[in-house]
Amino acid sequence: MEIATSPLGLGVGFLAIGIVVGYVVRQLFAQRRHDTVELEVKKLLLDAKAEAQDVVLKAKESAARTLEEAKREVKEKEAESQKATERLDKKEELLDKKSEDLDREKEKLNTNVDKLKSFEERLKTQEAEQLRMLEKVAGLTVDEAKANLMESIDKDMEQVFLERMRKLELEGETKLDRKAKDILATVIQRYAQSSASEVMTTSVPIPSEDVKGKIIGKEGRNIRAIERATGVEIIVDETPGAIVLSSFDSVRRQIAKYAIEDLIVDGRIHPARIEETVEKAKQKVEKMMKDAAEAAAYDVGIFDLDPRLMQLIGRLKFRTSFGQNVLQHSVEMAHVSGMLAAELGGDVMIAKKGALVHDIGKSVDHEVQGTHVEIGRRILQKFGMDNAVIQAMQSHHDEYPYETLESVIVQTADALSAGRPGARRDSVENYTKRLEDLEGIALAQPGVEKCYAISAGRELRVFVRPEEISDGDAKKMARNIADAIEKELRYPGEVKVMVIRENRVVEFAR
Repeated sequence: MEIATSPLGLGVGFLAIGIVVGYVVRQLFAQRRHDTVELEVKKLLLDAKAEAQDVVLKAKESAARTLEEAKREVKEKEAESQKATERLDKKEELLDKKSEDLDREKEKLNTNVDKLKSFEERLKTQEAEQLRMLEKVAGLTVDEAKANLMESIDKDMEQVFLERMRKLELEGETKLDRKAKDILATVIQRYAQSSASEVMTTSVPIPSEDVKGKIIGKEGRNIRAIERATGVEIIVDETPGAIVLSSFDSVRRQIAKYAIEDLIVDGRIHPARIEETVEKAKQKVEKMMKDAAEAAAYDVGIFDLDPRLMQLIGRLKFRTSFGQNVLQHSVEMAHVSGMLAAELGGDVMIAKKGALVHDIGKSVDHEVQGTHVEIGRRILQKFGMDNAVIQAMQSHHDEYPYETLESVIVQTADALSAGRPGARRDSVENYTKRLEDLEGIALAQPGVEKCYAISAGRELRVFVRPEEISDGDAKKMARNIADAIEKELRYPGEVKVMVIRENRVVEFAR
């Protein structure tokens, strides 16, 4: 009894009661929560079923509408197909009808053709019968009657025809000759240009006599370097204020002139500087030739030439023919050819092009074998020039037949340009040709690097490659060149052959 009434016993009792009460309460809450979840699940199921029914209803409605549209489209297609079938049937009926009409027309035509053939045969028979009757009455056949008639006409009119033909021939020759002279006179009058023969020397002004000494150099070192680099003979004499450059090649003279002028302005005159200045002068002359070709083409109104052809045309600026500048001669010919073509009804542009390039072979005739006409033809063919232009230029020296009117025009223009008084000088051309032949003999020797004919052809300087030619070989080469000149060329006086072999060793200190 004491234990039951003690505080510990009371605490234990209350704890047991609390545990029982807590368990009962927990069970009540769990049961209530379970009932709530079941209600929510049932609600979700009911909602899902309702939505599914709505989806099924909408799907059925959509399928019904689609089916209706498909049925309507099928009906429309069937209607269109029926209409197309009806149209085809109508067209077939029309075609059949037309075919029947054509067959009937064909039968009618065949019948008419047969009738015409029969009528033609009857006409031929009647014509033959009439001819036989005429021959019987006349006592002559048709061929005999024709022959007698023509013989009678020939006898009566032969003399008249001969006199008339002779008169027309004389009148025609007179008119043609007068017309040709009028055309040529008009062309020459329309294009009148002054002309001066090229000379073989160029004068370079010198500011003072001291500059002459610099150009000559110590023991003539500088002047020899200039002559070797340019191939021009430099004449330094007592003439005040100038030195003279002599060479048959105008390109060399021009290069030497520019080089010496630049050296005088610069003031530094020594072999190394000379070589550098000569190279710059060469580039300057190349640009001059290019500009000259462009100016010539622009002058005659030709703008579609290949740039490589223009480069070759520019080289003609420093090429002469019998003392006449070839580029100036070609430009003059182009103008004359264009005017002649316009007068005679030819192709003006073809005539101008043929005249401008007629001497293009002369730009490389010292490098390529063959006549300048043949070389020019090969050059133009290589660069795709129009065959009509080639035909126009190839006949100006009668090496090829005149195939077109333009070829005759170019030949005529060439004769007009070259035949003017003072235009050419035969002695200059012979002199230039002799100098070219001298250099050609030297260049034909193996191991030759450069060669220059100077002193009006009385001296030939030959520069050889030292790694290929020894001193002994150089002596033999000089003798061989001299023998070849004696055998192949005709020349006044004597020709001095100088073979130069030079070694240069260059090192750099760094």
